[in-house]
Amino acid sequence: MDSVAQAIGMIGYATKTDGIGGLIKARVSDFRVEEIATPIHFDNKGRFTVAKITLTNWETNRFCNQLAAALKIPRNRIFFAGTKDKRAVTSQLFVIDAPMNKVSAVELADVEIEVLGRSHQKIGFGNHRGNRFTIIVRGCCDSEGTPLSNEDAMREVERIQSDMMDSLGDGRFPNWIGPQRFGSGRPVTPVVGSHVVRDEWEEAVMAYLSMEGKNEEEEAQKVRKYIREHGVDDSVIPMLPRWMGFERKMIEHLLAHPEDYVGAFRKLPGNLQLMTVHALQSIVFNKSLFQRIEAGLPLSRPVSGDIVGRLDDKGQLDVPSCVVVEDRTLPRISRNCELGRLITTGPLPGSEITTCEGEPGLLELATLEKEGLGNVSWSVEAIPRLSSKGTRRSLVSHFQEFSVDTVPIAEASSLSKRWDAGPQDGDRWHPEGACIRFRFVLSSGSYATTLLREFMQSPLSHL
Repeated sequence: MDSVAQAIGMIGYATKTDGIGGLIKARVSDFRVEEIATPIHFDNKGRFTVAKITLTNWETNRFCNQLAAALKIPRNRIFFAGTKDKRAVTSQLFVIDAPMNKVSAVELADVEIEVLGRSHQKIGFGNHRGNRFTIIVRGCCDSEGTPLSNEDAMREVERIQSDMMDSLGDGRFPNWIGPQRFGSGRPVTPVVGSHVVRDEWEEAVMAYLSMEGKNEEEEAQKVRKYIREHGVDDSVIPMLPRWMGFERKMIEHLLAHPEDYVGAFRKLPGNLQLMTVHALQSIVFNKSLFQRIEAGLPLSRPVSGDIVGRLDDKGQLDVPSCVVVEDRTLPRISRNCELGRLITTGPLPGSEITTCEGEPGLLELATLEKEGLGNVSWSVEAIPRLSSKGTRRSLVSHFQEFSVDTVPIAEASSLSKRWDAGPQDGDRWHPEGACIRFRFVLSSGSYATTLLREFMQSPLSHL
């Protein structure tokens, strides 16, 4: 069993097919994301610089830190709509509180900056219409590890797409919250978040610094093991690789202020602090979704007790519109769900979260209890902005402009170290397997990796 999938609740699939296996991100250019931005009003007298920035193999928060340093401004004067995948080529808008000439003069490796103009308008997290993806899955193989031909792989993709349409509706897939939300191979964020909502700050900080990650670089593994065994002391600083910048700031703070764990936690970027709580909520959502599949309840069709809501013009759930499905309203609501006007929802828990009723409600409450969150207030006294009222999230999402084709097998020399090493125990890919290119558009808040997972049915480490 995939231990990471178990930890974040991503178990089960929308179809009973075998999938095509394979790996994504065998090279950085195999994963491309173009953000579909909401319109920005430009004004030559505007305070902010608006720039389209293309990053190659950059973690979004790390890039923002580097950009802030280059511009000599605080990190909180840089605004963007969403974090993107690191091992990828990503293009998105940034709004920067700095002069245009200074922004255009910034030179960072593997960064392209196109200054578009000025504006009085900031952008906030989630303030975009969606993302356009072009992703190559390499090394497709069957469940036994035998490489798939182009024809066989394409046939399996078509079969899965047809089966998902039959069970969920056209262009729909389970709206799992993807591994990026949790820290991928080191799903540390929900662990930290579980301590944050309980005001356990020492535990939160030490978890972030020391929790083991199987897919991390050897240098990081060594540092985290030392901290687990010896705690934080002066010996840790020389051991830190340059790219563990957040950990360095936290450790330096602890060395200067040994008992100030809240202060150490604050050394993380604000959006990453929030992400720890969001990741914990996401665990509950994913596990509730899985419990629903296990119980045989439909995902896109409501049952009595479900909470449903409208979708806005950006494909986002209009939470205030949510209502509980009753026996008398079930036929009408079912019809509107079928037409795409309404959608079933799952919980992102908080202080004011409403759970479903009936059988769906029992499943949601059971998940909260199992995660030890039944009596959590979701009020964070030490850092109030991390408190959460909770919300609902669509159980299914929509993909558009979907197309697939084949690409030639690339030379191994141009691919990752992992590809060079060949398949390991528990892997599901083959270097001689077909390479399939997927193109599609998702609304903001949906994950490309969760859609691809339905087609690949590979371990999460392959995503």
